[in-house]
Amino acid sequence: MIGQRGLPATYGGVERHVEELSVRLASRGHEVVVYCRRNYTGTDEIDFRGVRLKYVPTVESKHLEAAVHSGLASLNTIGAKFDVVHYHSLGPGLWSFIPRGLTNASVVQTIHGLAVQNRDRLDQDRAKWGSFATRVLRIGDWLSKRVPDGVIVVGDYLLDHYRDRRGTTEHIPNGVAISTDSDDTALGRLGIRQGGYVLFVGRLIPEKAVDQLIRAFARLDVDQQLVIVGGSSFTDDYEIELKELALQDERVVLPGYVYGRELAALYANATLYVQPSLLEGLPLTVLEAAAHGVPLILSDIPAHREVIPQSRPGARLYAAGDIDALTHAIRDGLSRGQADRDVAATTGRAVVAKYSWDAVTDATEQLYRRVSS
Repeated sequence: MIGQRGLPATYGGVERHVEELSVRLASRGHEVVVYCRRNYTGTDEIDFRGVRLKYVPTVESKHLEAAVHSGLASLNTIGAKFDVVHYHSLGPGLWSFIPRGLTNASVVQTIHGLAVQNRDRLDQDRAKWGSFATRVLRIGDWLSKRVPDGVIVVGDYLLDHYRDRRGTTEHIPNGVAISTDSDDTALGRLGIRQGGYVLFVGRLIPEKAVDQLIRAFARLDVDQQLVIVGGSSFTDDYEIELKELALQDERVVLPGYVYGRELAALYANATLYVQPSLLEGLPLTVLEAAAHGVPLILSDIPAHREVIPQSRPGARLYAAGDIDALTHAIRDGLSRGQADRDVAATTGRAVVAKYSWDAVTDATEQLYRRVSS
Protein backbone atom coordinates (compact mmCIF):
# COMPACT_ATOMS: atom_id res chain seq x y z
CA MET A 1 0.00 0.00 0.00
CA ILE A 2 1.40 3.40 -1.05
CA GLY A 3 -0.14 6.85 -0.60
CA GLN A 4 -1.36 6.79 3.00
CA ARG A 5 0.51 8.53 5.80
CA GLY A 6 0.73 5.42 7.94
CA LEU A 7 -0.84 3.12 10.53
CA PRO A 8 -2.46 3.05 12.96
CA ALA A 9 -4.86 5.58 11.49
CA THR A 10 -5.59 8.69 13.50
CA TYR A 11 -6.83 11.45 11.20
CA GLY A 12 -7.45 11.03 7.47
CA GLY A 13 -10.04 9.03 5.56
CA VAL A 14 -7.47 7.34 3.31
CA GLU A 15 -5.51 6.16 6.34
CA ARG A 16 -8.61 4.68 7.94
CA HIS A 17 -9.55 3.00 4.66
CA VAL A 18 -6.09 1.45 4.37
CA GLU A 19 -6.17 0.29 8.00
CA GLU A 20 -9.54 -1.44 7.70
CA LEU A 21 -8.56 -3.09 4.40
CA SER A 22 -4.97 -4.08 5.17
CA VAL A 23 -5.73 -5.61 8.57
CA ARG A 24 -8.46 -7.78 7.04
CA LEU A 25 -6.20 -8.87 4.18
CA ALA A 26 -3.49 -9.81 6.68
CA SER A 27 -5.97 -11.80 8.74
CA ARG A 28 -6.73 -13.84 5.61
CA GLY A 29 -3.11 -14.90 5.28
CA HIS A 30 -1.78 -12.28 2.86
CA GLU A 31 1.53 -10.55 3.52
CA VAL A 32 0.65 -6.86 3.54
CA VAL A 33 3.19 -4.01 3.59
CA VAL A 34 2.05 -0.45 4.30
CA TYR A 35 4.52 2.37 3.60
CA CYS A 36 4.50 4.92 6.43
CA ARG A 37 5.75 8.39 7.34
CA ARG A 38 7.32 8.73 10.77
CA ASN A 39 5.92 12.25 11.22
CA TYR A 40 2.44 10.70 11.14
CA THR A 41 2.91 7.55 13.20
CA GLY A 42 5.36 9.01 15.71
CA THR A 43 6.83 5.53 16.23
CA ASP A 44 9.15 2.98 14.66
CA GLU A 45 6.81 0.02 15.13
CA ILE A 46 7.19 -2.49 12.30
CA ASP A 47 3.98 -4.45 12.83
CA PHE A 48 0.39 -3.38 13.27
CA ARG A 49 -2.15 -6.16 13.79
CA GLY A 50 -0.32 -8.43 11.36
CA VAL A 51 0.45 -5.70 8.81
CA ARG A 52 4.13 -4.94 8.16
CA LEU A 53 4.97 -1.25 8.44
CA LYS A 54 7.83 0.06 6.31
CA TYR A 55 9.21 3.57 6.69
CA VAL A 56 10.77 5.66 3.95
CA PRO A 57 11.85 9.30 4.39
CA THR A 58 10.09 12.39 3.13
CA VAL A 59 10.15 16.18 3.55
CA GLU A 60 7.60 18.15 5.54
CA SER A 61 6.17 20.40 2.84
CA LYS A 62 2.68 21.06 1.55
CA HIS A 63 3.52 20.19 -2.04
CA LEU A 64 6.40 17.74 -1.57
CA GLU A 65 5.67 15.52 1.44
CA ALA A 66 3.27 13.08 -0.24
CA ALA A 67 5.10 13.19 -3.57
CA VAL A 68 8.55 12.46 -2.12
CA HIS A 69 7.27 9.72 0.17
CA SER A 70 5.27 8.01 -2.58
CA GLY A 71 8.18 8.29 -5.03
CA LEU A 72 10.67 6.73 -2.63
CA ALA A 73 8.18 4.03 -1.65
CA SER A 74 7.69 3.25 -5.34
CA LEU A 75 11.44 2.88 -5.87
CA ASN A 76 11.51 0.58 -2.85
CA THR A 77 9.16 -1.84 -4.62
CA ILE A 78 11.90 -2.68 -7.15
CA GLY A 79 13.24 -6.09 -6.25
CA ALA A 80 10.72 -6.57 -3.42
CA LYS A 81 8.82 -9.25 -5.37
CA PHE A 82 5.37 -7.91 -4.51
CA ASP A 83 2.40 -9.48 -6.29
CA VAL A 84 0.41 -6.22 -6.15
CA VAL A 85 1.37 -2.60 -5.54
CA HIS A 86 -1.73 -0.68 -4.48
CA TYR A 87 -1.74 3.14 -4.70
CA HIS A 88 -4.25 5.29 -2.85
CA SER A 89 -5.37 8.63 -4.34
CA LEU A 90 -4.35 10.54 -7.45
CA GLY A 91 -1.15 12.24 -6.27
CA PRO A 92 0.73 9.12 -5.10
CA GLY A 93 -0.29 7.39 -8.34
CA LEU A 94 2.02 9.72 -10.25
CA TRP A 95 4.72 7.13 -9.50
CA SER A 96 2.72 4.05 -10.49
CA PHE A 97 4.76 3.72 -13.70
CA ILE A 98 7.75 2.58 -11.60
CA PRO A 99 6.38 -0.76 -10.38
CA ARG A 100 4.41 -1.15 -13.60
CA GLY A 101 7.55 -0.85 -15.74
CA LEU A 102 10.32 -2.11 -13.44
CA THR A 103 8.72 -4.96 -11.47
CA ASN A 104 6.50 -7.96 -12.13
CA ALA A 105 3.84 -6.65 -9.75
CA SER A 106 0.35 -5.78 -10.86
CA VAL A 107 -0.61 -2.17 -10.12
CA VAL A 108 -3.93 -1.17 -8.55
CA GLN A 109 -5.03 2.36 -7.74
CA THR A 110 -7.93 3.45 -5.56
CA ILE A 111 -9.48 6.80 -6.48
CA HIS A 112 -10.80 8.32 -3.25
CA GLY A 113 -12.04 11.43 -5.07
CA LEU A 114 -11.07 13.61 -8.00
CA ALA A 115 -9.00 16.75 -7.48
CA VAL A 116 -11.12 18.69 -9.98
CA GLN A 117 -14.50 17.22 -10.89
CA ASN A 118 -15.66 20.01 -13.20
CA ARG A 119 -14.73 23.50 -14.29
CA ASP A 120 -16.96 25.09 -11.66
CA ARG A 121 -14.80 23.50 -8.96
CA LEU A 122 -11.46 24.80 -10.24
CA ASP A 123 -11.24 27.94 -8.11
CA GLN A 124 -12.16 26.05 -4.96
CA ASP A 125 -9.57 23.38 -5.62
CA ARG A 126 -6.91 26.03 -6.13
CA ALA A 127 -7.76 27.36 -2.67
CA LYS A 128 -6.19 24.21 -1.29
CA TRP A 129 -3.62 23.10 -3.83
CA GLY A 130 -2.56 26.13 -5.87
CA SER A 131 -2.47 26.21 -9.67
CA PHE A 132 0.83 24.28 -10.01
CA ALA A 133 -0.27 21.43 -7.77
CA THR A 134 -3.65 21.32 -9.51
CA ARG A 135 -1.85 20.81 -12.83
CA VAL A 136 0.21 18.03 -11.28
CA LEU A 137 -2.95 16.34 -10.03
CA ARG A 138 -4.41 16.60 -13.52
CA ILE A 139 -1.34 14.65 -14.73
CA GLY A 140 -2.06 12.12 -11.99
CA ASP A 141 -5.62 11.87 -13.26
CA TRP A 142 -4.34 11.25 -16.81
CA LEU A 143 -1.93 8.55 -15.60
CA SER A 144 -4.63 6.84 -13.51
CA LYS A 145 -6.52 6.13 -16.73
CA ARG A 146 -3.51 4.53 -18.41
CA VAL A 147 -1.00 2.96 -16.02
CA PRO A 148 -2.75 0.78 -13.41
CA ASP A 149 -3.86 -2.76 -14.23
CA GLY A 150 -6.91 -2.14 -12.07
CA VAL A 151 -8.66 0.99 -10.81
CA ILE A 152 -11.03 1.10 -7.84
CA VAL A 153 -13.41 4.03 -7.37
CA VAL A 154 -15.04 4.53 -3.97
CA GLY A 155 -18.07 6.30 -5.45
CA ASP A 156 -20.35 4.90 -8.12
CA TYR A 157 -20.59 8.38 -9.68
CA LEU A 158 -16.83 8.22 -10.41
CA LEU A 159 -17.26 5.33 -12.85
CA ASP A 160 -18.24 7.75 -15.62
CA HIS A 161 -14.85 9.44 -15.33
CA TYR A 162 -13.12 6.13 -16.07
CA ARG A 163 -15.56 4.84 -18.67
CA ASP A 164 -12.98 5.01 -21.50
CA ARG A 165 -10.13 3.53 -19.47
CA ARG A 166 -8.53 0.35 -20.72
CA GLY A 167 -8.33 -2.39 -18.12
CA THR A 168 -10.35 -3.27 -15.05
CA THR A 169 -12.33 -0.52 -13.32
CA GLU A 170 -14.54 -1.41 -10.38
CA HIS A 171 -16.72 0.42 -7.86
CA ILE A 172 -15.76 -0.72 -4.36
CA PRO A 173 -17.10 1.76 -1.77
CA ASN A 174 -15.74 2.57 1.65
CA GLY A 175 -17.02 0.57 4.57
CA VAL A 176 -18.14 1.68 7.98
CA ALA A 177 -16.96 0.37 11.34
CA ILE A 178 -19.05 1.52 14.28
CA SER A 179 -17.62 1.36 17.77
CA THR A 180 -20.01 0.91 20.68
CA ASP A 181 -17.09 1.50 23.05
CA SER A 182 -17.33 5.22 23.72
CA ASP A 183 -16.03 7.52 26.42
CA ASP A 184 -18.90 9.84 27.33
CA THR A 185 -16.78 11.56 29.97
CA ALA A 186 -14.82 13.08 27.07
CA LEU A 187 -17.67 15.50 26.40
CA GLY A 188 -17.19 17.21 29.74
CA ARG A 189 -13.42 17.40 29.27
CA LEU A 190 -13.94 19.06 25.89
CA GLY A 191 -16.55 21.51 27.19
CA ILE A 192 -19.37 19.93 25.20
CA ARG A 193 -22.94 19.37 26.38
CA GLN A 194 -24.36 15.88 25.87
CA GLY A 195 -27.13 15.91 23.26
CA GLY A 196 -26.82 19.66 22.84
CA TYR A 197 -24.60 20.16 19.82
CA VAL A 198 -24.35 20.07 16.04
CA LEU A 199 -21.30 18.11 14.87
CA PHE A 200 -18.83 18.23 11.98
CA VAL A 201 -15.80 15.91 11.68
CA GLY A 202 -13.09 16.29 9.06
CA ARG A 203 -9.97 18.10 7.92
CA LEU A 204 -10.20 21.88 8.09
CA ILE A 205 -9.61 22.53 4.40
CA PRO A 206 -11.48 24.91 2.07
CA GLU A 207 -13.43 22.29 0.11
CA LYS A 208 -15.07 21.10 3.34
CA ALA A 209 -16.73 24.57 3.53
CA VAL A 210 -16.60 24.68 7.32
CA ASP A 211 -16.61 28.50 7.15
CA GLN A 212 -20.06 28.31 5.57
CA LEU A 213 -21.23 26.06 8.41
CA ILE A 214 -20.03 28.54 11.06
CA ARG A 215 -21.70 31.44 9.24
CA ALA A 216 -24.97 29.52 8.86
CA PHE A 217 -24.95 28.51 12.54
CA ALA A 218 -24.36 32.13 13.60
CA ARG A 219 -27.76 33.03 12.12
CA LEU A 220 -29.56 30.60 14.43
CA ASP A 221 -30.88 31.64 17.83
CA VAL A 222 -30.66 28.18 19.40
CA ASP A 223 -29.36 26.76 22.65
CA GLN A 224 -26.95 24.39 20.90
CA GLN A 225 -23.21 24.24 20.42
CA LEU A 226 -21.43 23.75 17.11
CA VAL A 227 -18.60 21.24 17.54
CA ILE A 228 -16.03 21.20 14.72
CA VAL A 229 -13.63 18.27 15.08
CA GLY A 230 -10.45 18.26 13.00
CA GLY A 231 -7.33 20.19 12.07
CA SER A 232 -5.57 21.62 9.08
CA SER A 233 -3.82 19.78 6.29
CA PHE A 234 -1.22 22.34 5.17
CA THR A 235 -3.97 24.98 5.05
CA ASP A 236 -3.09 26.91 8.18
CA ASP A 237 -4.46 30.20 6.81
CA TYR A 238 -7.86 28.61 6.43
CA GLU A 239 -7.72 27.17 9.96
CA ILE A 240 -6.86 30.64 11.28
CA GLU A 241 -9.87 32.03 9.39
CA LEU A 242 -12.11 29.44 11.04
CA LYS A 243 -10.76 30.22 14.51
CA GLU A 244 -11.42 33.93 13.95
CA LEU A 245 -14.99 33.15 12.91
CA ALA A 246 -15.42 30.90 15.95
CA LEU A 247 -14.33 33.69 18.30
CA GLN A 248 -17.41 35.64 17.21
CA ASP A 249 -19.75 32.96 18.58
CA GLU A 250 -19.10 31.42 22.00
CA ARG A 251 -21.23 28.40 21.06
CA VAL A 252 -18.58 27.18 18.57
CA VAL A 253 -16.15 24.60 19.97
CA LEU A 254 -12.93 23.61 18.14
CA PRO A 255 -11.42 20.64 20.03
CA GLY A 256 -8.92 19.73 17.29
CA TYR A 257 -8.49 16.11 16.24
CA VAL A 258 -10.41 13.57 18.33
CA TYR A 259 -10.01 9.80 17.92
CA GLY A 260 -11.23 6.44 19.13
CA ARG A 261 -13.61 6.23 22.09
CA GLU A 262 -13.85 10.01 22.42
CA LEU A 263 -14.89 10.40 18.78
CA ALA A 264 -17.44 7.59 19.14
CA ALA A 265 -18.95 9.51 22.06
CA LEU A 266 -19.16 12.69 19.98
CA TYR A 267 -21.05 10.88 17.23
CA ALA A 268 -23.38 9.06 19.61
CA ASN A 269 -24.47 12.17 21.52
CA ALA A 270 -24.80 14.73 18.69
CA THR A 271 -28.14 16.34 17.88
CA LEU A 272 -27.27 16.65 14.18
CA TYR A 273 -24.33 15.82 11.94
CA VAL A 274 -23.60 18.37 9.18
CA GLN A 275 -21.26 17.87 6.20
CA PRO A 276 -21.23 21.06 4.04
CA SER A 277 -18.46 19.87 1.66
CA LEU A 278 -18.16 21.15 -1.89
CA LEU A 279 -16.01 18.17 -2.95
CA GLU A 280 -15.76 14.62 -1.58
CA GLY A 281 -15.00 11.04 -2.56
CA LEU A 282 -17.15 8.92 -0.24
CA PRO A 283 -16.67 10.43 3.23
CA LEU A 284 -16.21 7.94 6.04
CA THR A 285 -17.39 10.55 8.54
CA VAL A 286 -20.84 10.63 6.95
CA LEU A 287 -21.06 6.83 7.02
CA GLU A 288 -19.98 6.77 10.66
CA ALA A 289 -22.46 9.46 11.70
CA ALA A 290 -25.25 7.59 9.91
CA ALA A 291 -24.19 4.33 11.55
CA HIS A 292 -24.53 6.01 14.95
CA GLY A 293 -28.09 6.99 14.08
CA VAL A 294 -27.43 10.74 14.01
CA PRO A 295 -29.74 12.86 11.79
CA LEU A 296 -27.77 14.10 8.77
CA ILE A 297 -27.59 17.39 6.89
CA LEU A 298 -25.48 17.04 3.74
CA SER A 299 -24.62 19.22 0.77
CA ASP A 300 -26.12 17.77 -2.40
CA ILE A 301 -22.85 16.73 -4.05
CA PRO A 302 -22.64 13.33 -5.83
CA ALA A 303 -20.74 11.62 -3.00
CA HIS A 304 -23.45 12.51 -0.48
CA ARG A 305 -26.31 11.62 -2.83
CA GLU A 306 -24.78 8.16 -3.13
CA VAL A 307 -25.39 7.67 0.60
CA ILE A 308 -28.64 9.63 0.82
CA PRO A 309 -30.28 9.83 -2.65
CA GLN A 310 -32.89 12.39 -1.64
CA SER A 311 -34.01 14.47 1.33
CA ARG A 312 -36.21 12.77 3.87
CA PRO A 313 -36.81 12.95 7.62
CA GLY A 314 -33.59 12.21 9.42
CA ALA A 315 -31.42 12.97 6.38
CA ARG A 316 -31.58 16.27 4.53
CA LEU A 317 -29.78 17.45 1.41
CA TYR A 318 -29.33 21.14 0.65
CA ALA A 319 -27.84 23.06 -2.29
CA ALA A 320 -24.05 22.97 -1.88
CA GLY A 321 -22.57 26.40 -1.23
CA ASP A 322 -25.93 27.98 -0.33
CA ILE A 323 -25.60 29.35 3.21
CA ASP A 324 -29.29 30.31 3.36
CA ALA A 325 -30.28 26.75 2.48
CA LEU A 326 -27.84 25.36 5.04
CA THR A 327 -29.23 27.65 7.75
CA HIS A 328 -32.78 26.53 6.96
CA ALA A 329 -31.78 22.84 6.96
CA ILE A 330 -30.12 23.09 10.39
CA ARG A 331 -33.08 25.01 11.82
CA ASP A 332 -35.50 22.44 10.45
CA GLY A 333 -33.42 19.54 11.74
CA LEU A 334 -33.17 21.00 15.24
CA SER A 335 -36.92 21.64 15.36
CA ARG A 336 -37.79 17.99 14.80
CA GLY A 337 -35.73 16.60 17.66
CA GLN A 338 -36.41 13.00 18.69
CA ALA A 339 -38.72 12.32 15.75
CA ASP A 340 -35.81 12.78 13.36
CA ARG A 341 -33.50 10.72 15.52
CA ASP A 342 -35.86 7.74 15.49
CA VAL A 343 -35.94 7.81 11.69
CA ALA A 344 -32.18 8.33 11.51
CA ALA A 345 -31.62 5.15 13.50
CA THR A 346 -33.39 3.20 10.74
CA THR A 347 -31.23 4.93 8.11
CA GLY A 348 -28.13 4.05 10.13
CA ARG A 349 -28.95 0.36 10.18
CA ALA A 350 -29.34 0.41 6.39
CA VAL A 351 -25.97 2.17 5.98
CA VAL A 352 -24.20 -0.38 8.18
CA ALA A 353 -25.73 -3.21 6.14
CA LYS A 354 -24.74 -1.65 2.80
CA TYR A 355 -21.21 -0.47 3.57
CA SER A 356 -19.36 -3.47 4.99
CA TRP A 357 -15.56 -3.56 5.32
CA ASP A 358 -15.65 -7.33 4.97
CA ALA A 359 -17.45 -6.96 1.63
CA VAL A 360 -14.92 -4.28 0.60
CA THR A 361 -12.09 -6.70 1.40
CA ASP A 362 -13.79 -9.53 -0.53
CA ALA A 363 -14.13 -7.37 -3.64
CA THR A 364 -10.58 -5.98 -3.40
CA GLU A 365 -9.11 -9.45 -2.95
CA GLN A 366 -11.02 -10.66 -6.03
CA LEU A 367 -9.73 -7.67 -8.04
CA TYR A 368 -6.15 -8.46 -7.02
CA ARG A 369 -6.57 -11.99 -8.31
CA ARG A 370 -8.06 -10.85 -11.61
CA VAL A 371 -5.33 -8.34 -12.44
CA SER A 372 -2.59 -10.76 -11.34
CA SER A 373 -3.78 -13.73 -13.40
